[in-house]
Amino acid sequence: MDGLEPGRVERPESAEQLAEALRAASERGEAVVPVGGARALGLGAPLERFDAAVETRGLNRILEQSQADMTVSVEAGATLEEVNQELGLVGQVLPVDPFNSPGHTVGGILAAGLSGPLRLRFGSLRDFVIGLRVALPDGRLVSSGGRVVKNVSGYDLNKLHQGALGALGVIVAASFKVFPKPLVEVTLQTRSDSPWNEAERALALSQRPVALELTSEGRLLARFWGTRDGIARTRGELGWEEASPEVWTEHAARSGEAWARISVPPTHLRQVLSSLPGHATWWASPGVGVAHWVGDLEPPDIAAAHRLLCSVVAVLFGSNSASGPL
Repeated sequence: MDGLEPGRVERPESAEQLAEALRAASERGEAVVPVGGARALGLGAPLERFDAAVETRGLNRILEQSQADMTVSVEAGATLEEVNQELGLVGQVLPVDPFNSPGHTVGGILAAGLSGPLRLRFGSLRDFVIGLRVALPDGRLVSSGGRVVKNVSGYDLNKLHQGALGALGVIVAASFKVFPKPLVEVTLQTRSDSPWNEAERALALSQRPVALELTSEGRLLARFWGTRDGIARTRGELGWEEASPEVWTEHAARSGEAWARISVPPTHLRQVLSSLPGHATWWASPGVGVAHWVGDLEPPDIAAAHRLLCSVVAVLFGSNSASGPL
């Protein structure tokens, strides 16, 4: 990572072993980097030291699954594909689809705060986490939330570790509410000279898409879940052509050496993306307000985009803060 090699690699096979590895490293004053699927290691500030890597893939068990309660508890090293394969046996799904897939671990998705196109319908993964277990640097294992959906006791510490990149502790297990797989699914696509208008039309349908993506090449992808009759009516209203469901696998594999995630209110996303250089490669979720900009990102272009984002934030919230959502 960042041109640094770890002094050693720890591969614990249980939460207790991982916690003990953190405690020992802390006593030695070592800098530790937790590694899951290694799909998002470039996030965060550049490393100054890399004394030890602690890999979580050895913690990959399904701890508890309740089809009736629609919940699942898994260890953090399980990949999203492994979890959904198990859930699929009972007609359920964990609806999160981060980019640079496959291979993300559950703990990695949570620690990096990742989401994908399905966020339009289901929100991000943090919206259906109901419990976490975390190994702290001092070797303690602490839990928050629980394994049932109706759990409102205590402080909502689940969100403390989500998006923290492991800085506060390493997630070793998580519990989620899950969702039924759709009866029918269809993907529609189009190319348009007015893609933003087409996106608005899709979002205004009585049956909204569960995912809607727009690329810098003007391609629109819409994913619908529902009943056969409902989807047939929606297909007729929208008038786009049908595409293979495999396009979502291809779309989820998108990545880049340099990558900027842009997040603004949906009504401002078009303005921000139109300010990027004409050759910029990006894909966006118009209904969410999130875009991903990849390729040869030049510092002056990033700085200009950041200034625009900060001005949007200042207008919306009356803030003169120098920070921004890029």
